Amino acid sequence: MAAEQAYALSTFSEFALLLLIAAAVGAVFVRLKQPVLIAYIVVGIAVGGAGFGLVRAHEEIDLLAQIGVAVLLFVVGLKLDLHHVRHIGPVALATGLGQLAFTIVIGFFLTLALGKGWVEALYVAVALTFSSTIIIVKLLSDKRELDSLHGRIAVGFLIVQDLAVVLAMMAMSAMRSDGTAETAIDWGDIAVDLAWKIAVAGIALTILMRYVLPVVVRVMARSQELLLVFAIAWGVALAALGEWAGFSKEAGAFLAGFSLASTGYREAMSARLTSIRDFLLLFFFIDLGSKLELSTLGAEVGPATVLSAFVLVGNPLIVMAIMGYMGYRRRTGFLAGLTVAQISEFSIIFVAMGITLGHVGASALGLVTLVGIVTITLSTYMILYSHRLYERFAPWLGVFERKDPFRERDGSAKGTSTEDPDVLVFGVGRYGGRLLAQLRRVGVDAVGIDFDPERVSELRALGLPVHFGDGEAVDYLESLPLERTRWVITTLPQWDQNRALLHALRAAGYRGRIALVRRDPGAPRQVGELPIDLELNPFDDAADHAARVFASRLRTDTGAPT
Repeated sequence: MAAEQAYALSTFSEFALLLLIAAAVGAVFVRLKQPVLIAYIVVGIAVGGAGFGLVRAHEEIDLLAQIGVAVLLFVVGLKLDLHHVRHIGPVALATGLGQLAFTIVIGFFLTLALGKGWVEALYVAVALTFSSTIIIVKLLSDKRELDSLHGRIAVGFLIVQDLAVVLAMMAMSAMRSDGTAETAIDWGDIAVDLAWKIAVAGIALTILMRYVLPVVVRVMARSQELLLVFAIAWGVALAALGEWAGFSKEAGAFLAGFSLASTGYREAMSARLTSIRDFLLLFFFIDLGSKLELSTLGAEVGPATVLSAFVLVGNPLIVMAIMGYMGYRRRTGFLAGLTVAQISEFSIIFVAMGITLGHVGASALGLVTLVGIVTITLSTYMILYSHRLYERFAPWLGVFERKDPFRERDGSAKGTSTEDPDVLVFGVGRYGGRLLAQLRRVGVDAVGIDFDPERVSELRALGLPVHFGDGEAVDYLESLPLERTRWVITTLPQWDQNRALLHALRAAGYRGRIALVRRDPGAPRQVGELPIDLELNPFDDAADHAARVFASRLRTDTGAPT
C-alpha cells in the first residue's frame, strides 16, 4: 500500500513538473512568436531518455496522448460542415489537390534518393503534404487576413488537406504488415476492403446524422457540461470503434466529429473542446519527444535538411504555379503559397500511426519530426513577414502571373486615371468600407481601392466608387491621379502592408498627405520621406464618440430613473 502511494505521489509530482516545464518553455517560444507545439516537442526531447530522463509514467502519458489525438481529429471533423465541404471553391480544390499530388510524387522519389525504403518513403512523402490548419488560421487571424482573398483560398485548400489526411490514415490502416517495412502489399485487396468499409460507415453515419444524433444532441445540450462530456465520449467511442473495425482511432474520431458538424451545437462543442484539445496534445508531443533518441535524430539531420528545403520552397512554388495558371496575380499566389511552407502536427501523428501499424520504424518519425520543427519554425516567420518578403521577391515572380490575370481583373483599368478624387482609401474592409461610405455621404469626393475582387464587387453593388488594385505595385499607383489627390487614407491591417504601400507611393511620386488607421501602437511613425499626417484609431475613436453621445444623452435626459 505504501509503495502504491509512493508511486502515485511520484506520478503526480512528475506530471506537475512536466506541466511547469512546458509552461515555462512555452512562454519563451510565444515570446519568439513560435507555435507552442514546437516547445512541447523540445520539452519532450529534453525530459525523455535522450535528455534528463524525467519521464517514467509512460503508460499514463501515452493514454492521455491517444485521447488528445482523438479529440484533435474530432474537432477537425466537427468543423467540416457539409455546407463548407460542398462550397469548396474550384481554386481551393485544384490548388489543394495539385499541391498534394506534386508533394507526394516529388517527395517520394526524393526520399528514395536519400536511401529510404519505399514504404518509409511513401509515409514521409504523404506526411510532407499536410499543413497545420491550427497554426495557419491562428497566424492569419492575428494578421487580420483570414477574410482576405488569399486567406479564404488558403483555408479552402486546408479543408482539402484535412479530408486527405483522414483518407490517408484510412488507407494506411488498411495495410497489413508482418513486422517488416518492406512487406508485399496487395493494393487491390486494400482498395476493395477500404471501399466497402467506407460504404458501410457512410450508410451508418447518414442514418445516425438524420434520425438519431439530432435528438440525442438536443437532449444533451440542456446542460453545457453534459454536452461537453457527450462530445468527448462520442469522439473517443467512435475512435475505439474505428480501430476495432480496421480503420484507425484517428479516422473514427474524425467521423465522430463530422457526424455532429451539421448540428446547431457544433460551435458550442468546438469552443469548449479547443482548450481540452490543446492541453491533451501537450502530452502527445511530450510522449513523442521522450521516445526519440538523439542518435536517431542526429542520423536524420542531413535528410531532414533536404526535405525541409523542399517543403519551404517547393510547396509554395506549386501553389503559385497553379494559382497563376488559374488567373490569379502573383501577389495572391505568393501569400497563399507561404501558408503551405510547413508540415503539420498531423504529419507527425500520421507517421506515429505507421509505427503502431508496424509499417515504419523510429527513424521515419525522427525524420518527420525534425522536418516539422524546421519548417514550422521558419514558415511562421515567413507568414508573419509575408508582405515584406513579397516586396523583396516580387520582381522575380512574374513567371507565376498570366499576362491577363482574369480572376483579379475586376475593373482595375475602368477609368481610374480620368477621375480626380480628393481622397483615396486603400483597404475597404469593414472599417474602410464604412469610412468610404461616410465620406461620400458628407460630400467628400473619395474613391476606394482594394485587392479583394469580391469585396470590390460587393461595395460597387451598394453604389460606392471602388476599384480593384494592388497598392503595393508602383505601376498600378502610377495609373492613379496622385498629383491631384490631396489625401491618401490607408486602413490596411498590417504594418508591413502599410510600409509597402507608403514605399510604393513615394516611388510613384505622391506628395500629398497621408492618414493611417493605426491598430499597432508600436509601428513606426514615418517611412522614408513620407510622414503620417493623421492617425486614426478605430477603438479609441469609437470609444471617444460613444462617450460624447452618452454624455449628451445624460445632459438631455430629464426623466427620473426607474
